Amino acid sequence: MSTPHNAASPGDIAQTVLLPGDPLRAKFIADTYLEDPVPFNTVRNMLGYTGFYRGERLSVMGTGMGCPSIGIYSYELIHFYGVENLIRVGSCGAMRPELQLGDILMAIAASTDSNYAHQYQLPGTFSAAASYGLLKTAEEVAAERGFPHTVGNVLSSDLFYGEGESWRSWAKMGILAVEMECFALYCNAARAGVQALGIFSVSDNLATGQELSAQQRQEGFTSMMEVALETARRISR
Repeated sequence: MSTPHNAASPGDIAQTVLLPGDPLRAKFIADTYLEDPVPFNTVRNMLGYTGFYRGERLSVMGTGMGCPSIGIYSYELIHFYGVENLIRVGSCGAMRPELQLGDILMAIAASTDSNYAHQYQLPGTFSAAASYGLLKTAEEVAAERGFPHTVGNVLSSDLFYGEGESWRSWAKMGILAVEMECFALYCNAARAGVQALGIFSVSDNLATGQELSAQQRQEGFTSMMEVALETARRISR
């Protein structure tokens, strides 16, 4: 059955899905890395494809920007299509000067300024964390391929253009980078008992002012994509 945001039929989507925010990045991954990719969604131009990577059936689908958007798509993938492994592949803005453009960052946890977890009515503050199995596998893949990578806490912020420099306060707490979706993904996965991981490439650095172009962000993060694809392949076997 389809949903208001996804035209796929049961069985069209693999149990392991890569989730870039940009739907054109989903198309790039499908065209570049997947064998025999078949589109399963074009609703709202949120492109989704299923194909094979080194013999394993995988899917890739865009999620849009922000916790509300990835909250919708990841919820539907989990609860309507039976997805069990969700790997966010995105860009992030580094908060540390030592992180270079294009570096790989894996989110062991996600802090947030979003109110996304309010829905759970918890009597405290929820710490949204990655699934250890996915994180361990991703680290092993990156090490095998000689890709420098950093593991740490990221900030999933509702704000892209914010007042002041509040990121400096987060950096003092050890936050490595800011993005916009990981916290909601980790919440949805935790609530449903499935696995999730966020893997990022540094697209800009708030501490140094360096940044990549939009085209470089869309197609230039190949090391991060390859780590995510091989991680997805191994945990799908």
